Amino acid sequence: MDRIAALRNVEDALAEYEQGETDLESLEREVVGVVRTYATEFDGGLAPYRAQGDGPADGLVVVAESRREARERVRDLSGVDREVAVEQLDE
Repeated sequence: MDRIAALRNVEDALAEYEQGETDLESLEREVVGVVRTYATEFDGGLAPYRAQGDGPADGLVVVAESRREARERVRDLSGVDREVAVEQLDE
């Protein structure tokens, strides 16, 4: 999915919400799905990973080529200097 297609899909989801054709929870799921698809297709080989544990890293989602790279990205983005656990998300 290219950037223009992703933006159109988000715009379509927002329009459905504004017209009362969907609820907020469905809108959020749709937008997250569009962004996740865009991010993982943007540069082949990437997959989404979610950090687990305590502190600022918990719940952070990153895209990476491997579990090791995902842990590094989570530490960089969250400022955590200890090892973090990550799990690959289903697509």
